[in-house]
Amino acid sequence: MGKLKIGVIGCGSIARRRHLLEYAANTKVEIIAVCDIVSERAEEMAINYNAKAFVDYKELLAIDDLDAISVCLPNYLHATVSIDALNAGCHVLCEKPMAISKEEADSMIKAAEKNDRKLMIAHNQRFVSSHQKAKQLIDNGELGKIYSFRTTFGHPGPEKWSIDGRESWFFNKEKAFIGALGDLGVHKSDLMRYLLGEITEVSAFVETNAKENTTIDDNAVCIAKTADGVIGTLTASWSYVAGGDNSTVIYGEKATLRLEDDPVYSLIVQYGNGETVNYELGQIQTNEAGGQTNTHVIDHFVDSIIQNTEPLINGEEGKKSLEVILAALESSATKKIIQLNTEK
Repeated sequence: MGKLKIGVIGCGSIARRRHLLEYAANTKVEIIAVCDIVSERAEEMAINYNAKAFVDYKELLAIDDLDAISVCLPNYLHATVSIDALNAGCHVLCEKPMAISKEEADSMIKAAEKNDRKLMIAHNQRFVSSHQKAKQLIDNGELGKIYSFRTTFGHPGPEKWSIDGRESWFFNKEKAFIGALGDLGVHKSDLMRYLLGEITEVSAFVETNAKENTTIDDNAVCIAKTADGVIGTLTASWSYVAGGDNSTVIYGEKATLRLEDDPVYSLIVQYGNGETVNYELGQIQTNEAGGQTNTHVIDHFVDSIIQNTEPLINGEEGKKSLEVILAALESSATKKIIQLNTEK
């Protein structure tokens, strides 16, 4: 089997700092096409990766022998472009949040099924070494009964990272629809579902109080309850001006897990008998200078295509993590606790 032919639609920061770098490092693929409505960006990336540049994604999708694409676009375009790509016979890796509604997510899943193509959502937290070790410990009963958790993802905001700075689509509600919750919180809803099982109830306060001249959410605090009765908080913020926080703490009957909560040890297990075990497993990916490491998202997506296996974060998984965030928005708007249907 020859190398997979890859196209990347959208040449902003997430494509430049994650997708393109990691595809280029994977010996099983070849980047053959890139697309951006800003022609200079597409041309720059085309030169860097010896690919063909496009400004119209539909022209990119018409290329012969194109196997898969990454969708690295504003949130409101995720579903439309992903569905078009799936219908064109491409496997799709879509950035998070996968869509801006449950209905859009369902349409993406149906398109993948109809065309027998892989659909993966680019959640990276399940691939973090400390999170995988934590799941192993939890599943093995090391913590006993789980009581509670707190998880947070915050940084100074997209203007510090987006290619367009403060003029970024992130601050345009029509294009983003969801702010810090969709940018960061959905990563944490996916992580907690991975570690603790389905979330069945959500209440939240969702505010715009850190950024000026926008109505997009920039601070959110959610209370979540799992099917097993575990309760905890999930926080997403674009107001952590002193630096990022991507930590999780899980409180159990026998021990407490501290994930990405220490500058040296990515996992700390504090047992009820006073014993502490420190794991130095490598740090989580960050947007800080020198902080980029392999997220394993690209490698997993590529392997799922080559080996014809289901991606760990397929469309159904992406939809369930999105629904937690949509429930938080609904809770904040209605001042009610929102029940989630976890059967579908």
